[in-house]
Amino acid sequence: MITVSDDKSALDVAQIHAWLASSYWSPGIARDLVDRTIAGSHCLGAYRDGVQVGYARAITDRATFAWIADVWIDAPARGQGLGRRMVQWFVDHPDYQGIRRIALVTADAHGVYEAIGFHAPLRPERYMERLDPAFAAALRA
Repeated sequence: MITVSDDKSALDVAQIHAWLASSYWSPGIARDLVDRTIAGSHCLGAYRDGVQVGYARAITDRATFAWIADVWIDAPARGQGLGRRMVQWFVDHPDYQGIRRIALVTADAHGVYEAIGFHAPLRPERYMERLDPAFAAALRA
């Protein structure tokens, strides 16, 4: 059985750093940067027998907007709906009720999140981003 918790003290930060550093969206991310993201986010861990097998976080004002980021499921736990379950946890959380926009970005899991109400932006021409040049170069590599 896999349990989820937003208790930050239970997070295996070394494991989270390893996962994120190997991801396509934050390749080589520094440990101190991961520490800062955890400190400034509402984090969720997934655990099997006390071992962390998943992670996700929300960056939010808990009033009008939330950004779900860094959804990661350890390879042996994939394919069991855990990523969707973790994102749904945020959607259902009392602090997120009434939020007008919850956003996330994915390269390959659109169907996972469409099943819980996510869709492409209604007005994508309005969305903009500013990337650090080194980060943009890493994403293009």
